Amino acid sequence: MELELVIDSKPDLIRLALLRDGKLIELHEEKGKTEFAVGDIYYGKVRKVVPNLNAAFIDLGYEKDAFLHYLDLGPQFQSLNKFTKDTLAGKQSVADLLYFKREKDIDKNGKIKDVLSSGRDIVVQVSKEPISAKGPRLGAEVTLAGRFLVLVPFSDKVSISQKIRDRKERDRLRDIMKSILPKNFGVIIRTVAKNQKISEIDTDLKDLLARWKKMHGNLQNARPPKRILGELNRASSLLRDTLNKDFTKITVNDADLLAEMKEYIQSIAPEKAGILKQYNGKHNIFEGCGINRQIKTLFGKKVPLPSGGYLIIEHTEAMHVVDVNSGNRASKDDTQEKNALAVNLEAAEELARVMRLRDMGGIICVDFIDMHKKENNRMLYDKFREFMKADRAKHSMIPPSKFGIIEVTRQRVRPVTNIDTSEVCPCCKGTGKVQASITFSDEIEGNLSLIASRNKTNKITLRCHPFIAAYYNNGFFSSRRKTLSKQLKTKLVVEPIDSYAFLEYHFFDNENEEIKN
Repeated sequence: MELELVIDSKPDLIRLALLRDGKLIELHEEKGKTEFAVGDIYYGKVRKVVPNLNAAFIDLGYEKDAFLHYLDLGPQFQSLNKFTKDTLAGKQSVADLLYFKREKDIDKNGKIKDVLSSGRDIVVQVSKEPISAKGPRLGAEVTLAGRFLVLVPFSDKVSISQKIRDRKERDRLRDIMKSILPKNFGVIIRTVAKNQKISEIDTDLKDLLARWKKMHGNLQNARPPKRILGELNRASSLLRDTLNKDFTKITVNDADLLAEMKEYIQSIAPEKAGILKQYNGKHNIFEGCGINRQIKTLFGKKVPLPSGGYLIIEHTEAMHVVDVNSGNRASKDDTQEKNALAVNLEAAEELARVMRLRDMGGIICVDFIDMHKKENNRMLYDKFREFMKADRAKHSMIPPSKFGIIEVTRQRVRPVTNIDTSEVCPCCKGTGKVQASITFSDEIEGNLSLIASRNKTNKITLRCHPFIAAYYNNGFFSSRRKTLSKQLKTKLVVEPIDSYAFLEYHFFDNENEEIKN
């Protein structure tokens, strides 16, 4: 398995595409304003306590108040509250917790009104970004995530990822942490810490403690609402969570971002610094790497399968509904049951990728093709669970019902990624009426003749939709492109661009500069 990260950096937007063996599996967007991201720590004010919900609404400066449930306060909420008050009062002048006396854990079955009141200031952490009309979801158990560790202040517990099953390795990691962990700090040891040297783990711990110290410094003179510690940017956090031996290439189209990422990778995995490359192609990086084509294919209502089948994905208010169809897939040698099983297995693998790519959350009902044999339904369920293992979001599923439907619930912490892959008809603009006009090819060739007469250049590049490009590049005896080149007495190059609308086209000169009519 090979992983590749492609980053398209623009002044107000950064887009990240994660590919596994050339297939798009994750797509992220980070706008210029990166507030209220998962992991951000805020100093906010309690706006309202709602006993019926056992929750409170917190003002963080967002247009909608954030939501904090009692169960998300964390057992050591009173310790965090004491630390906050002492810091603001000047009694807690250092971030170190060596001499800090922890408070008792709060009651698991307690009531929010017993610990919070309106108008009170509180330190919280974003656990879910604002989605639709909802404000951020919060927690008050502050944690700081690193590459190998997650630092948990006001605790002395060392937890180890369940994916590390080797008992000797678990004991080794636990002994390491007990020898280097400061007092009143606990940790969660992540899966990637397996077989890592003590020096690497110690460096990660020191980085996390430095971030805690920075948060303490920002808190000293804070007035709510204020962000007192921001999470890493989306590119760096993605690298922190996924960078491993399977990464073979990271391509960036911006020199400044490349330098920033190289510095970050040097700090967490120096041996991987060589996989960073700068993109210098003439097309947009997503176009040049073939990502735009995959986006248009995978974000539509109809998602094709390699064998000829397809998925129909509908997003309703309550859930996502997915229908699996065999399409034009047929095999004379196989029975209907075998065909159904083959299509269902292929659909399960593709759907696992699409759910991760679109970040589909909530309830997802999948209507697979009916199969009569129980062992086939069991195989489909087991394979679907296996395909979903690569998904880092929390999820669960139940076996197929008697109607062949598998229900999946998947956690979503960021807004669902919706990309409109449909286009308004360029001729009627959605009205259904078309006015008489010259043909589209005549329009292109008329503009081309005008440009050739006005500009002294030996080469003109026409970039357009792949269907239009095929008309000019393909032919039985000689392509239309060659005929035009002779007529215009200049070399004409026609390039297909997947991201263009059907009737969108542009002309470019030798220097790759656009030629305006």
